Amino acid sequence: MNAIKHALKALRKRHLLEEGAHAPALIALSRPLASQGSVWKDKVENLEVELQQYYKAQSRLSDQLVVEVADSRASKALLQEKEATILDLQNELTKARDECAQLTVVLEEKSQALELVISENQELKTQFEEMTVRAKNAEAENRTLIDRWMLQKMQDAERLNEVNALYEDMLDQLKARGIEQLARQQVDGVVRRSEEGAEYFAESIIPHGSNHKIPAHEGGCAAIVFENNSGRLVSGGQDQTIKMWDTNTGSLCHTLHGCQGSILDLTVTHDNKSIIVASSSNSLYVWDVSSSNIRHTLTGHTDKVCAVDGSKVSRSHIVSAAYDRTIKVWDLQKGYCINTLIFHSNCNALCFSMDGQTICSGHVDGNLRLWNIQTGKLLSEVAAHSLAVTSISLSRNGNVLLTSGRETTCTICSMCDLWKFAGH
Repeated sequence: MNAIKHALKALRKRHLLEEGAHAPALIALSRPLASQGSVWKDKVENLEVELQQYYKAQSRLSDQLVVEVADSRASKALLQEKEATILDLQNELTKARDECAQLTVVLEEKSQALELVISENQELKTQFEEMTVRAKNAEAENRTLIDRWMLQKMQDAERLNEVNALYEDMLDQLKARGIEQLARQQVDGVVRRSEEGAEYFAESIIPHGSNHKIPAHEGGCAAIVFENNSGRLVSGGQDQTIKMWDTNTGSLCHTLHGCQGSILDLTVTHDNKSIIVASSSNSLYVWDVSSSNIRHTLTGHTDKVCAVDGSKVSRSHIVSAAYDRTIKVWDLQKGYCINTLIFHSNCNALCFSMDGQTICSGHVDGNLRLWNIQTGKLLSEVAAHSLAVTSISLSRNGNVLLTSGRETTCTICSMCDLWKFAGH
């Protein structure tokens, strides 16, 4: 804009200079050419008009030039902005292409994983179908076995009625021969064999009063047992603790903690190194006596464990019974169940025989049963009580079994009779 103004000033100055330069000539010419003055005057006026028009046109062009320059600058700024935008878009496009490439790789990996999952799912579906077929076959076999078992049970019940009648006759005969006196000697006395093999009898003393009265457990004491060949007593109760007592002084020797339920029964291994507890938490707990630590927590029962006993010949085998209608044989060295015996009537009490291969169990239906723990086979069955059997105790020589029932009676059974019923 300034350049245009300078140009206009220069043109006007030039015009004035030209008028000044030509002034003498004009005066000289005007004298001889006075007659032509009016004509030249008109031409000059016309030229001045044309010059003014030229100035006006030049002014308009200058204004247009200013507008065009402003538009050009705006267009240039807009162009730069668009170029920056294009550059940003190109960068974003590059990033998008990189992300797209990465997503393509991830998609391929996911596709491969999906194909693998589909194939595994197909295999699992095939296995599931096979297992379904097997389950249906097993269910059919189970129904068949149940029918056969019920039929066998009915037949066994008939035979059992006959055996019970025979058993009553045999009891009458044994009583007539003085079996009561023999049983009393075997239960009240302790039969031992010396190293030379000769038998001698040590008569047990009937207590006339209590030596000690011990407040042992809060909520009641549910189980109590002596250590083998020891004067120390082990008790367990509702307070989830096991306590060991000195019977000579009546003092507490030790307390074991860690049981998660009420203690319903307990036993001691024949070497007195472990205490096994049956609890209401559906588990058994095995304590190491020397360290007072829990060595095993045996799980597998689905209801309260109500009875437990240890083998009299092996420190690694114990048996337990629960309200889930099962009797389980456990290996303490391995820490798991090695056999499960299933019966329709719950077992309330059990004990090992002297050989460690068979167990006696007392059930809710009042029957006493003999089992082989290796094969799980029921060897014999005797009706011991009219109501549920509540406890079982085997004599130290292993020949006589003392049971108690809910009808407040005790029964003395000969192990020989049980083995006779078993076919031995």
